[in-house]
Amino acid sequence: MSPVPTPLLDRVKYPADLRNFSPDQLKQLAAELRAETIDAVSVTGGHLGASLGVVELTVAIHAIFDTPRDRLIWDVGHQAYPHKILTGRRDRIRTLRQPGGLSGFTKRTESEYDPFGTAHSSTSISAGLGMAVARDLKGDKNNVIAVIGDGAMSAGMAYEAMNNAGALHSRLIVVLNDNDMSIAPPVGAMSAYLSRLMSSRSFLTLRELGSKMAKRFPKGIERTLGRAEEYARGILTGGTLFEELGFYYVGPIDGHNIDHLLPVLRNVREADETGPILVHVITQKGKGYVPAEESADKYHGVSKFNVVTGEQAKAPPGPPGYTKVFADALIQEAENDSTIVAVTAAMPSGTGLDRFAKKFPTRTFDVGIAEQHAVTFAAGLATEGMKPFCAIYSTFLQRGFDQVVHDVALQSLPVRFAIDRAGPVGADGATHSGSFDIAYLGCLPGMVIMAPSDEAELMHAVATAAAIGDRPSAFRYPRGEGTGVAMPTMGEVLRLGTGRVIREGHSIAILSLGPRLADALKAADELTARGFPTTVADARFAKPIDTALVEQLARNHEVLITIEEGSIGGFASQVMHHLAWKGLMDNGLKVRPMVMADVFIDHESQGKQIAEAGLSVRDIVAAGLAAFGIEAPGAVRPVQVVTGR
Repeated sequence: MSPVPTPLLDRVKYPADLRNFSPDQLKQLAAELRAETIDAVSVTGGHLGASLGVVELTVAIHAIFDTPRDRLIWDVGHQAYPHKILTGRRDRIRTLRQPGGLSGFTKRTESEYDPFGTAHSSTSISAGLGMAVARDLKGDKNNVIAVIGDGAMSAGMAYEAMNNAGALHSRLIVVLNDNDMSIAPPVGAMSAYLSRLMSSRSFLTLRELGSKMAKRFPKGIERTLGRAEEYARGILTGGTLFEELGFYYVGPIDGHNIDHLLPVLRNVREADETGPILVHVITQKGKGYVPAEESADKYHGVSKFNVVTGEQAKAPPGPPGYTKVFADALIQEAENDSTIVAVTAAMPSGTGLDRFAKKFPTRTFDVGIAEQHAVTFAAGLATEGMKPFCAIYSTFLQRGFDQVVHDVALQSLPVRFAIDRAGPVGADGATHSGSFDIAYLGCLPGMVIMAPSDEAELMHAVATAAAIGDRPSAFRYPRGEGTGVAMPTMGEVLRLGTGRVIREGHSIAILSLGPRLADALKAADELTARGFPTTVADARFAKPIDTALVEQLARNHEVLITIEEGSIGGFASQVMHHLAWKGLMDNGLKVRPMVMADVFIDHESQGKQIAEAGLSVRDIVAAGLAAFGIEAPGAVRPVQVVTGR
């Protein structure tokens, strides 16, 4: 528990416990909740700034609405730590993002107060509308509240949902948590008064009366009166856009002022027949904790830290991280080629492109949380002779798959996809795991896919991608540090579809794709020591595969193991497809494709996630021995099996 006294918070086990609190008690509760959140995240690390920004909003929503009967959806979910503390999970909040502990996002299996699992942005309004329509079809009367940030509003999906909500006219409450101030007029007493007035039942009734009276006028006058009222409100509040989408707009209001929040949310709760409503609240990311308030990124994501000083724990120095290596390699290439440009979707620091932007500000484009747009924007750049590098996490590139297919691959445009966070990602868990990109890109005609085995190979992949001018390409690399290999001064352009043999043997061949190479070499040492001399090869390319190398390994070894940090349907499928058509699996060759186990793996350390996926050194050794009918002592899964459900 927090070292700061929390007498009111100690009385709250579930949200129902705070619904009889006075406004002054709720203010004190918010202060205690903020202190508890800061202390908990100092122990676990995580998304601190976003959570601090919604403390008062969280308290107010749970005080006014009847959660969990009223459905509350937090877009992305990284700001839901205070929500978790208030909803029966305070005793576990210091297990946040830890092995076996609470998720860093909302999760349906974790609590009935999490009606929808989130972690990717801009899904809340769509999910909330689905819940609202289901409620209407069932004849229920509960509320549905979706809380979405202004950053998430940069994604087209949010507007698709709002457009549909306006047309369906189901009762849905959207709370726009605006912590940027870029689209908000000043917030003060007059704004709070107008928001209370416009959200009140009397105003809504008067508006309905005015609408009925207007219908008795000729059509032209009716339309003019309606427009005049809506645009007048838009001038006062900035809500014209939302009104045009069919939402009744209320705000902006101070999201840290309990006295402003409570009456507006109460009025909105009681407005039964108004269709969708958008409540615009202004908040400050990192609110109430000076180091977070003064930080450039408002402590968006933090490691463990000292509560008093705000100093974050630093990992001991080690090899450079893959993200930094990518950014520096791209800068090198761009210094020699003015047509190289970089595109990212709201993740400049996460992808390392903030480094590129400092060097080439006019050649760096952050398009917001809009992966679909990012991909097609890059395609447009490519049509005009630019060399776009589109840097997007593996798990987020999934959101732009149709654009990769239709706008890039179909037209054979040379867009280069830099796929960060490929493979297991640690504390962010299953929602951010980059497990599927080899499979979903490998099926596309003409696509080149590289998977560097270390940071030096990543430099070669960047150089190779820059040189590919007639088709799309991608290179994937993991989260975290490299292996510490010697780095070249400049990346080398690789011949497409060529791997390399690292070690020669004659019994077992391990064909590794990506960063499993280091563990493949360790496994080879053990297998060789057991009397099974083992070859290790680095595939380098998932597509096109090195067919000559694959055939050589198949012909000269009894067992062929492929290993990749990806799902079924990826690199191994390409290899086995080729072997099957060449007839090289017809005469006793034993092929063992090692892919990530057919499960979603929860947050853990990356090493333990690799073990759970069945891709550790022990698993590789066990697979090799099992091919000869030998059970490895202590093996967890000597053979990988993909099961149906």
